[in-house]
Amino acid sequence: MATKRKSKGAYMISAVAEMYEIHPQTLRLYEREGLLKPSRTEGNTRLYTDEDLERLEFILNLARDLGVNIAGIAIILQMRERMEEMNRQMQSFVEYVRTEMLARFQQAAPGSSAAIVPIRKPVVAPRSARKAE
Repeated sequence: MATKRKSKGAYMISAVAEMYEIHPQTLRLYEREGLLKPSRTEGNTRLYTDEDLERLEFILNLARDLGVNIAGIAIILQMRERMEEMNRQMQSFVEYVRTEMLARFQQAAPGSSAAIVPIRKPVVAPRSARKAE
């Protein structure tokens, strides 16, 4: 679904409903079900940020284009959040390993053939064993 946003900011429920051609009650339902979490003003007016609209576009894509029901959307969103968290953890781990490797290389004496994993000479099978293959 192509983005329908024109500028950055916060949008009231009526503007969001009009932009995405949905009823405001649909947005309220998505909030009740925990799919959207718009912020609120002191007067309790819902305000949807650009991030909320991105999430809404994803929800509408699932519902309109793929026919996923609300329970399915909730599961997909949870899985997506878990995958994003796992990706952040993996990136953190890769950065940790990278930092450790650089530190160990820097600790090694310059010009030495020190390696993190010992390097062994290749094993060559005798000719008689190679002919049997």
